[in-house]
Amino acid sequence: MTSQASGSNALWGSRFEGGPSDALVALSRSVHFDWRLAGYDIAGTRAHIMALQSAGYLTLAEHEKLDRSLVELLGRVQQGSFVAKPSDEDVHSALERGLIEIAGVELGGKVRAGRSRNDQIATLIRTYLLDQANEISAMVIDLVEVLVSRAEEHLGVAMPGRTHFQHAQPVALSHHLLAHAWPLVRDLERLHDWRKRANLSPYGAGALAGNTLGLDPNLVAHELGLAGPTQNSIDATASRDVVAEFAFIASLIGINLSRFSEEIIIWASAEFDYVKLHDAYSTGSSIMPQKKNPDIAELARGKSGRLIGDLTGLLATLKGLPLAYNRDLQEDKEPVFDMVDTLTVLLPAFTGMVATLEFNRSRLEQLAPAGFSLATDVAEWLVKKKVAFRDAHDITGRMVSFCEQNKLELHEVPDADMAAISVHLTPDVRDVLTVGGSIKARAGAGGTALPRVLEQIAALRKIAPKREA
Repeated sequence: MTSQASGSNALWGSRFEGGPSDALVALSRSVHFDWRLAGYDIAGTRAHIMALQSAGYLTLAEHEKLDRSLVELLGRVQQGSFVAKPSDEDVHSALERGLIEIAGVELGGKVRAGRSRNDQIATLIRTYLLDQANEISAMVIDLVEVLVSRAEEHLGVAMPGRTHFQHAQPVALSHHLLAHAWPLVRDLERLHDWRKRANLSPYGAGALAGNTLGLDPNLVAHELGLAGPTQNSIDATASRDVVAEFAFIASLIGINLSRFSEEIIIWASAEFDYVKLHDAYSTGSSIMPQKKNPDIAELARGKSGRLIGDLTGLLATLKGLPLAYNRDLQEDKEPVFDMVDTLTVLLPAFTGMVATLEFNRSRLEQLAPAGFSLATDVAEWLVKKKVAFRDAHDITGRMVSFCEQNKLELHEVPDADMAAISVHLTPDVRDVLTVGGSIKARAGAGGTALPRVLEQIAALRKIAPKREA
């Protein structure tokens, strides 16, 4: 056993006669990862001393000196002249040490009154994530803007639409690209809605039961730019559902990127040849000179698994915790720190890849009608001719079977053979056996027809306005 507590800036230990052990110190230490919260910690402390002064526990002169000291401490942190020491347990103890170095022991020692690390850290993680949500939202909006711009560039280009990864019906390439924009818009909406729950301050909850000093939690919340205090002191210190919700949204952003990545990886293969990757957003092989690898898409696909793992680990940590605070909650930060770091490095690279994709228009349009993808148009044409859909489905199926046996496409079936399949298959069925006609006909709400695509672009432009060159 050692006397680490007495030799460090620990915020506890007076009732202990020995210890903690070196092993416990090493296990408990979090400053190596929670140091990124230093600026938020200082902002919280500046708000807290306002409450202390307002309640009469600091004179105006004491408050002014402490606030100047905190501003100086923030400058030292930002410049790197004040850093955590191995003896600092966490960001809170490190910064209290720094404040005391500037303001003195007596004045600096007054700051801790009326708050606990429990309500302190519960507030810091919220203010940190609120800022990171803004950064991530801006990056997602950039990607949505790129998707909309690419859709505008390729109006009128057809491509194969798929279900079960088999040719299904022709769709507009623009429509397909916009289908990847809308989930990202919903992610933006989720982040916006999440802010309503995150935008509350646990300051004043103390360790779990509130404080007796009469500090104004509304004052602290206002100074931190938050909507108000949390409603229940136990819940404020013990719950991390706000953190878990952020982690869920972050993982869903990763999943949406991963789904698009899977397509880009396939599209860039020689067999598909739908797209060509830009040299700046692809890599080569150390042994095969000809290779151009979709590394950004592959990394996005892989990192989505990492994001899911962060979320899963956090949820597993939270699932069995009794009220109120438990030290397990120290594990809430690293998962979301990792998620923030992952998305902020991934999103710009992914957006650049999408912005520079070169689409092979002729290949896409050549394959748009393949796989008898116009069969549904034949069936629906028959329905318009008052044929029951059950019969129309059967007739069209027999037409497809005839084409397979005779190595023909639907539009290549001679009139006589169509009549032999069904009297309902008259020559004017050929009016719907074109890709352009098929796409134009899908003019219902949310369809792939040009007017509907233009409506989507207009709607998305309100969310992600086109940036000036």
